[in-house]
Amino acid sequence: MSTCCSNSTPMEDFPSKGKCPVNSKLYSSVPRETITKHIKNPWNWQDKKQGYYFCDDSDCDVVYFGQDGSIITREQLRTKVGIKEKSQKFLLCYCYGVMVNDVNPNVKTFVIEKTKNNECACESMNPSGRCCLKDFPK
Repeated sequence: MSTCCSNSTPMEDFPSKGKCPVNSKLYSSVPRETITKHIKNPWNWQDKKQGYYFCDDSDCDVVYFGQDGSIITREQLRTKVGIKEKSQKFLLCYCYGVMVNDVNPNVKTFVIEKTKNNECACESMNPSGRCCLKDFPK
């Protein structure tokens, strides 16, 4: 199983933050492998040796961007990005199909337990490439 929610996956030597070419805010890096799992027709994507980043601004149409200013928008993905959705019914945990309106203490405990046991695949399943637990309502 993946150790997706630990920081044990080595990232290449690129800056850990990048500025979105559309809204100019700083965002965290995302593995290129994550992008290939979520874009339509990944065989057509021109993956370059550069840092890629995940824009989580719900008002920005950009989902991924590269250091060179290249962008990948919502329309170019086959996965709906929950944090970008305007509806109150969106996917929060991609590993277990938890919708934001499904969250309750039992669900959160379940996801925490699965994460502790390395029974998640956030790096590939979650478009952000990170663990969903930080996105759970407080």
